[in-house]
Amino acid sequence: MTAGDDRPRFVADGMLGSLARWLRMLGYDTVYRKHLDDDEIIQLASTENRHILTRDKELANRPGATYIEPDDLDSQLELVNTKHGLSFNEGAIRCSACNGGLVDFAKGDVVGQVPEGALASNEKFWKCEACGKIYWRGSHWLGILERFKKLNLA
Repeated sequence: MTAGDDRPRFVADGMLGSLARWLRMLGYDTVYRKHLDDDEIIQLASTENRHILTRDKELANRPGATYIEPDDLDSQLELVNTKHGLSFNEGAIRCSACNGGLVDFAKGDVVGQVPEGALASNEKFWKCEACGKIYWRGSHWLGILERFKKLNLA
């Protein structure tokens, strides 16, 4: 799975970890490291052409920044969608843990690395190029898609 070049890229401040994970699942390249300071966020946004997502009012005054006031995830996603026109792209999903790109991984290569039930009920697997985490469409996948549909993102 690889991201398209025309999709907006984000850097999220330390208070938006859940939002960052969900943006990655939607297929958006989203940098999130809990302990980035404002200067590091500004630098990343500038050098990597990223939009800043922040709960910090001062940082939100920077060009290309979006102030994320709501506390709940659905409202946060709706706000980012209003500003940036989000849409789910299954071919662009990124590692929810580290933001790395996902690549197809052979079923035979995951034996012993995933639960037996996942192996038995799935034919497709993906591995993060950066951290090595393995993904498959588990029972939680339907809930993720339902949230995207509820928010008109899929």
